[in-house]
Amino acid sequence: MAQEPKPKILVVDDEESMREFLDIMLSKEGYNVRTAEDYDMATQILSGESFDVVISDIKMPDVSGIELLKEIRSVDSNTAVIMITAYASLDSAVSALREGAVDYITKPFEVNQVKFAIKRAIEGKRLKDENRILKEHVRKGGSEIDEFIGESKIIKDIKDFVRKVAPTDSSVLITGESGTGKDLIARAIHRLSPRSGAPIIAINCGALPEHLLESELFGHVKGSFTGAIRDKEGLFSAAAGGTLFLDEIATASQGIQVKLLRALEQKEITPVGSTKPFHVDVRLIAATNADLAGMAAGKEFREDLFYRLNVFHIHIPPLRERNEDIVPIARSILEKLAARTGDRAKKLSAKAEELLKNSPWKGNVRELENVLERALLLADGDAIGAESLPQNVRLETTETRKSPLMIGEQNLPTMETIEKAYIYWVLESTDWKKAQAAEILGIDASTLYRKIEKYGMKEKAEE
Repeated sequence: MAQEPKPKILVVDDEESMREFLDIMLSKEGYNVRTAEDYDMATQILSGESFDVVISDIKMPDVSGIELLKEIRSVDSNTAVIMITAYASLDSAVSALREGAVDYITKPFEVNQVKFAIKRAIEGKRLKDENRILKEHVRKGGSEIDEFIGESKIIKDIKDFVRKVAPTDSSVLITGESGTGKDLIARAIHRLSPRSGAPIIAINCGALPEHLLESELFGHVKGSFTGAIRDKEGLFSAAAGGTLFLDEIATASQGIQVKLLRALEQKEITPVGSTKPFHVDVRLIAATNADLAGMAAGKEFREDLFYRLNVFHIHIPPLRERNEDIVPIARSILEKLAARTGDRAKKLSAKAEELLKNSPWKGNVRELENVLERALLLADGDAIGAESLPQNVRLETTETRKSPLMIGEQNLPTMETIEKAYIYWVLESTDWKKAQAAEILGIDASTLYRKIEKYGMKEKAEE
C-alpha cells in the first residue's frame, strides 16, 4: 500500500535550541519539519510552500508571532497555527485564539502536550478540508464535466464514468485522436476529485527532448548538468496533492518510463543529479492518440507502466463517429467566440448545420473550431450560412465519405497516392498555412514539411 504523505510542520522561534529540539522531536514522530528564526524567514518559506501546521513563538524580535498568525490566516485560513510562549498571560492567550490560533502552549511544556496539540490540529484541518471539498462538489453539481459537450450515448456514458472515476485516486489513461478533448476530460476528473483544491499541471511529453523532459518532471539539483545553476523543482513536486496530466505519453523515452513507473509504484521520485529519493503525492492522468496497448504488446512501450497507467481507461471517439454531437459543439464554440469578442453569438443556418454534420472532421473539435472562427469573420448578418464555410466542408457529403474515390475496384490507388492527394487538398483548403494544415492532419509541422518535400508539392503561385 502506498505511504501516506507526511504532514508538514513549520516551526518559528528565535531561540535556536528550541527550533532544534522541536525539529528533532517532530521528525522522529514522522512529520516533515522546517524551521524559521523570525517573521521574515517564515513568510518567505510560506510564500513558496504550504504547511498543515505552523508552531510559532509569540515573543520574537521585530515582529511578534501574533502578526505572523494574522499573515498566515489572511493567506490560507486552513493552515492550523499553534502559539507557544514563555510569558503566559490571559491577554496573550485570548489574543492568539481570537486571531485564529487553534491552540496555545506555555513554556516549559511537556513533549506529549505538543504531540497531542499537533495531532488535534492536523485532524481538525483534515475535517475542514474534507468539508470544503464536499461543499465545493455540491456547488458544482457536475458542471465541470458538462463542459464536455455532447448528446450522443457514448458521450453521456463517458460523463457518467468520469463522475465514478473522479473520487478515486487511481491512474487514468485517456485515448483518442488529436483534437477530441482529452485535456477537457482530464481537467474534469481533477476538478470533481478530492484533489480539486490543489493544482492540476499538464505537460506534453512529446514537446521536449528526453533530458529536458526528465528535468521538468522530476526536477534537478544544482550542477547536475551544464546550465543547472540552481536547484529546480519538478512538476511532480509542483503538483503535490493534486494531479499531473501527461499528454502524448506514448512519446516518453524508456528512461522516462522507468522513472514514471517508480513514481507510480513507490510514490517516490529522484531529481536529476541527486541520489536521494523523496515522497510525492500526485495522481497521474495520461493521454495519447497512439495505440498504447499495441505498443506495449510490441515492446515499444513498457508493459508494466501501461498497466499502471491503464487502471481506468477512457476512449473518446472521433467526431465522425458521433455526428449528433457536432451541432451542439459548434453552437457552444460560437458562444465562446462571441464571449471573447463581446459580440452577440451568431446562429448557424439549417444548411450550414447539415454540412457540418456531414463533414468527416479529420482534426475533430480543433478543426471545427478553426472552421467556425473563419466562418464567423466571413458571415454577414446574424447567421452563418453555407457560403461562409470552407469549400471542402461545402463539398463533403455522407456519400463521398463512404466512397471518396468513386472508382472501380480494379484501379485502386496506392496509400502513398491517397496521402499525397489528401495533404495537398488540406494545404489548398488552408491557403497553404502549414501550421494550420499540420494541425488538421494531426501531424507535426516538421513532418508536414518533409511530406511536402518528399512529394514535390508546390503552391500554385510558385508553379
